[in-house]
Amino acid sequence: MTERGDVDIAAGVRSEERDGALSDLLVLDLSRVLAGPYATMLLGDMGARIIKIERPDRGDETREWGPPFTPAGQSAYYLSVNRNKESVAIDLKTDAGREVVRDLAQRADILIENFKVGTMDALGLGYETLRSVNPRLIYCAITGYGQTGPYRERPGYDTVIQAQGGLMSITGPVEGEPSKVGVAVADVTAGLYAATSILAALHHRDRTGHGQSIDIALFDVQLSWLVNVASAYLVSGQPPRRYGNAHPTIVPYGTVPTADGWLMLAVGNDGQFAAMARVVGRPDLAEDERYATNPARVMYRTTLIPELEAIFRTRTTAEWIADLLAVGVPAGPVSSIPEALNDPQARARHMVRRVPGVGGEEIPLVGPAAKMSETPPSVRIPPPDIGQDTEHIVREVLGYSDERIGTLRDSGAVGNRAGEADRHARSEG
Repeated sequence: MTERGDVDIAAGVRSEERDGALSDLLVLDLSRVLAGPYATMLLGDMGARIIKIERPDRGDETREWGPPFTPAGQSAYYLSVNRNKESVAIDLKTDAGREVVRDLAQRADILIENFKVGTMDALGLGYETLRSVNPRLIYCAITGYGQTGPYRERPGYDTVIQAQGGLMSITGPVEGEPSKVGVAVADVTAGLYAATSILAALHHRDRTGHGQSIDIALFDVQLSWLVNVASAYLVSGQPPRRYGNAHPTIVPYGTVPTADGWLMLAVGNDGQFAAMARVVGRPDLAEDERYATNPARVMYRTTLIPELEAIFRTRTTAEWIADLLAVGVPAGPVSSIPEALNDPQARARHMVRRVPGVGGEEIPLVGPAAKMSETPPSVRIPPPDIGQDTEHIVREVLGYSDERIGTLRDSGAVGNRAGEADRHARSEG
């Protein structure tokens, strides 16, 4: 670590030098874009060796999703979920390329893919085929709607899932249009579900010796993390509605304007409400029968909130936060992304890491969230360029001869010539 506390690593750490809770595992990553790569990044942070399979011509689609790009031509989107991986460029349209993938799958512990339903089977790389050569393989398929059901062949995109899965109906201003969340949360949470399911499958394999298939659908994931909102509907039969930044069943719980900005106020119980009332100079509010209990405050939110907003406008956000926290009332600023990433707490927790990139420049990344005492997740190697590890992997992991590697390269089954040219063109442009 440096004095700034935000630099993690040395570059170029070879796979055999990695460490972590999952350092004995080999993961074959045939996913692209976000959900799958996020899952494999989490496994990689915990030490697993991640071999990312990419198209030789353009690689992962997110390599072109920008700006912004680094001076070396790597997109910020791609960088966000592809650290701790090695890239192998394989043309899956060729018999020889598919044979390389089968050879890798025979040695892998885990395979993750997010092709459309049926694509991997058509390539001869589906679960039933691969488990016949590797019964211990844990095979995770991530799709929009899953392997079954009437929508299984539909493409799955995060914003469509947010809309169809009900999230947009409860997000946004009360009188405004439905809104999506600013981050692709259906994709990200699908990646989290995939990673946790894989860890459960590994535990099962440790006990039985058998792998299994895992079917992760963005639509299922979206429905599952509606949690209390979905439960409220299932219990009451009443469709949930939008509350903006307010809470449907806790009051006051939301943003309030201050003299210089906004404050997030989260009063979770009656004791906290009484403490807040004293801080704002209105202890009588806690004695008012309309506001003394949370159910009453929910009923009379339309009269309580305007009173509080008028009071909070009289002082700055920082002043209110200091006084509220002093009496145990949860409150915080509404930070911008730069403010959040540079927050003293974020720096103390090393949530921004920096690694040397492919062009030699320093690349900032959001660091691992989990903190583990014995096997801490780490950022060991930067996101790879297209196919940069192809020859190393097929030689080291598969034991291919120089002659065979040359034949594969000459046939176009492996390699990244077109991808390299595209990257340099973006960089120079």
